[in-house]
Amino acid sequence: MSGDDLDLLKLGPYLEAFVPGFKGLQHAQKFPGGQSNPTYKLTADSGDYVLRRKPFGELLKSAHAIDREFRVMRALQASDAPVAIAYHYCEDDAVIGAAFYVMEHLDGAVYWDPLIPEADNALRSAIYDSMNRVLAAIHSVDLKAAGLEDFGKPGAYFERQIGRWTKQYKASETETITEMDALIDWLDANKVPDDGRATLIHGDYRLDNIMFERGSARALAVLDWELSTIGHPFADLAYQCMQWRLPNDALSRGLGDIDRRAHGIPTEEEYVGSYCEQMRVGRIDNWEFYLAFSFFRLAAILQGVRKRALNGNASNQRAMEVGRLTRPLARQAMELVAGEGR
Repeated sequence: MSGDDLDLLKLGPYLEAFVPGFKGLQHAQKFPGGQSNPTYKLTADSGDYVLRRKPFGELLKSAHAIDREFRVMRALQASDAPVAIAYHYCEDDAVIGAAFYVMEHLDGAVYWDPLIPEADNALRSAIYDSMNRVLAAIHSVDLKAAGLEDFGKPGAYFERQIGRWTKQYKASETETITEMDALIDWLDANKVPDDGRATLIHGDYRLDNIMFERGSARALAVLDWELSTIGHPFADLAYQCMQWRLPNDALSRGLGDIDRRAHGIPTEEEYVGSYCEQMRVGRIDNWEFYLAFSFFRLAAILQGVRKRALNGNASNQRAMEVGRLTRPLARQAMELVAGEGR
């Protein structure tokens, strides 16, 4: 994919003025994949960089928060949570038509398939262990030391999130999905009591949002911080654990019908247990609620993807197809809370 939708003649001089050491923009190549914020590899005389921008056109309020992405990456530079170096944020739409930021380009591996066919069982197992350790590192960030005390509201996380994503879903609703309406009602009626846990959370923590050193389990950077905030750490954990329950197909890329042990992949119970050990957490009660919430939030996000596709300003060519997952995700969540899910 080309970067023909970027005005390089305007962008190049701007970056030379605001990014230290930047010189001679030559080319922009849009990365494939991604449903939210278009991302490009910039090739310049001074090296390679990554540009991430908001979509063009009309957007849902509070969506595509790349300013938050930039802020949290800058804040985590000295932490144990691996992130790319964030160089500059531009909120002036006049430069390329939308707000954007520029960060370092890292040459690593991103695994889109949770089976990680590029790896043997030993490396595959080590990668899952590394993911678990990085998630614990994110949830252990000292918010005050990182300057992120005001990055979100502490307490009542699930109540606020259910309200927020219900509004987002309704704003992007294109048809009546009875399973989604039933899921919203169930979550409202079964909210867990606030237990006081409040940490930095990523909001979209999954395998393909982590870049690893090639041939190694070392995580180079956690990507796509758009949904990060101060929230409940079990939301991140459950969101990632959805992958153990989703089917392994071209859209879901899950582990639901995979023999995990035969591939060196921990079971959901083992993965959760490892996280709890690192975070010194005992048994997680109401696990079904956290999973159901995660299915709901993902379904609401994908409904927004579908709405953008219908409006003609989706980032990914498969947006319409991916957006059709809203109904099956809501259905799976309702089967889970009814005791029918795996």
